[in-house]
Amino acid sequence: MWSNFHTHANFCDGKSTLVEHIQKAKELQLKSLGFSSHAPVPFECNWCMKSEKLESYLQEIQELKSTTNELQLFAGLEVDYIPGIVSPTTFSDRLDYTIGSIHFVDTFENGTPWEIDGLHVHFLKGLDEIFHHDYKAAFTRYFELTREMIVAACPTVIGHLDKMKIQNPGNEFFSEQETWYQQQVKKTIQTIKASGAIVEVNTRGIYQKKTTDTYPSPWILELLEHQKIPITISSDAHHADDLINEFQSTALLLQQVGFKKIQILSDGEWKPFTFNQNGIIC
Repeated sequence: MWSNFHTHANFCDGKSTLVEHIQKAKELQLKSLGFSSHAPVPFECNWCMKSEKLESYLQEIQELKSTTNELQLFAGLEVDYIPGIVSPTTFSDRLDYTIGSIHFVDTFENGTPWEIDGLHVHFLKGLDEIFHHDYKAAFTRYFELTREMIVAACPTVIGHLDKMKIQNPGNEFFSEQETWYQQQVKKTIQTIKASGAIVEVNTRGIYQKKTTDTYPSPWILELLEHQKIPITISSDAHHADDLINEFQSTALLLQQVGFKKIQILSDGEWKPFTFNQNGIIC
């Protein structure tokens, strides 16, 4: 038995409907399922929910809650943190939880936010035009924004903590063992520790073959465990078939690292559950 709280439906760039996700969750005997479509942003974004869809999104989830007694449903959003524009607190009073993520780092000269989660060629364009090919400055800024989000608008769950590493394929720019990078990660972990937020262990990079390990990387998981920071496993599913994709291997990794429990939203509260490779133990 598992739970998943990072789930994208067709209200944003997800491929499955809410109902299709629920049907699959029942087949898999999930304990709980949280929807977290990409929240609206006030600029053109082809993978975010349109603002006019937000009401129907929340209403449909609420209506579906009454039809799934054996499966607990929760309404969330994955919200970007863009200073002065949008943050997890923008929507939090209407949700059961929020996932806070960094998908944009600063802007081009024309004011367009630089998306760091897309094609590598677009990443290189921003790296050159905004950061003058200073990759250390760019990755440092990514973690600075993460820390700023945690302090100024802390989400319930921090999404894919080191997602920007997908733009460093084959250590094109640096090794994660370099001191400056590890310092940024450690500083961010201290900020998380002070906030009490949950960190997701996101499996999407593995099953999409964009990375060979989770977000965050195993060495970061070791730091999180040492600091006793709460975690939850999520698949960042955009299709119902991916609701628990790579959960078994990730659970084994977390056990090897030393984690004994993962956080699950149950009966309206985040609670620690013992787990093994087959799921949570109720």
